Amino acid sequence: MDFAFDARTEELRAKLLAFMDEYVYPAEAVAEEQRAALASPWDTPVVVEELKAEARRQGLWNLFLPDAEYGAGLTNLQYAPLAEITGRSPHLAPTALNCAAPDTGNMEVLAQFADERQKKQWLEPLLAGEIRSAFAMTEPEVASSDATNITTLIERDGDDYVITGRKWYISGAMNPDCKIFIVMGKTDPDGADPRRQQSMVLVPRDTPGVTVKRAMQVFGYEDHSHGGHAEVVFDHARVPVSNLIGEEGGGFAIAQARLGPGRIHHCMRLIGMAERAIELMCRRAVSRTAFGKALAQQGVVQNWIADARVAVEQLRLLVLKTAWMMDTVGNRGAHTEIQAIKIATPRTVVEILDRAIQLHGAGGVSQDFPLAELYASARTLMLADGPDEVHQRSLARRELKKYL
Repeated sequence: MDFAFDARTEELRAKLLAFMDEYVYPAEAVAEEQRAALASPWDTPVVVEELKAEARRQGLWNLFLPDAEYGAGLTNLQYAPLAEITGRSPHLAPTALNCAAPDTGNMEVLAQFADERQKKQWLEPLLAGEIRSAFAMTEPEVASSDATNITTLIERDGDDYVITGRKWYISGAMNPDCKIFIVMGKTDPDGADPRRQQSMVLVPRDTPGVTVKRAMQVFGYEDHSHGGHAEVVFDHARVPVSNLIGEEGGGFAIAQARLGPGRIHHCMRLIGMAERAIELMCRRAVSRTAFGKALAQQGVVQNWIADARVAVEQLRLLVLKTAWMMDTVGNRGAHTEIQAIKIATPRTVVEILDRAIQLHGAGGVSQDFPLAELYASARTLMLADGPDEVHQRSLARRELKKYL
């Protein structure tokens, strides 16, 4: 296993680091100021569109897509250090590069499973950053950590599908630029194989019967920069059968294909969040004095910083190994490693952020520093794309199988 950055990665890293310093970090405060003056908090600030234009001009666009026909053609190992850099400003940088969830996963689904008409209508404008999208899977009435529980119905009626159900925490759906939902529901609710009951269909936002009901808060944040997390009702929403992605009964398999890359992308960005937390801790520690000496001289603070550095280096190596395995043996072959990083990374980064908040005192929980919002994002990722306990259960069963 060789994790050394190749020439292309080094070139893109240098370009992206300069882009962050020159454009992204200065734009963080500007975006908040502009958002406060918008008619709707869900509208996109002008500075975000300016960042997107500059990123595209510099060739920092669609870096996440390994398919060179649609994206940068980078391997997971090449993309990992770039995603980490964007994680230092997770509410702005990924969007600027057209590398933000849930659009990334949706574009991967469309690139891999959609037909040519669907790609023309939805993938192309997503690749161009002209529209946004949402992935409607999670439901409030069932334990959605088990996808076979999903109750939304997708019923065939002649040449149409009729969708009925309620979804929530549908990321990006509050953004007015979100024009398309990928909806997972059951086309064969009584089928013998619970993993062949689900299908995925494309549902345009303006379809009659689709109601974006409200924004769901996360620790009190509405996450305007990501387009919110909405509750969405599908009340006999009707779309053509041609809006089916792949085949009937293929929804579960498509979801698994989508979530593998999504999980590692989240973990890559989480490492960037941890790096920013360490930087903020160090800056705070050398600039503040308590009880006659700098915080940096306090033993407990030194321990926090040292432990954080060790943890980040461990996590990075595990994520890079996982990326390398996904590139060499595929997502299925890297299943154990994907689950391991999904368990370890959010949990550890939450601990690092918690200590950074503690070191900043009241400032740590305020809007004057990014730490509280970073904490909310990292803690949410202990639930998103499958809660920790589901991954622990699956990983443990795979380990135990060797001895049975």
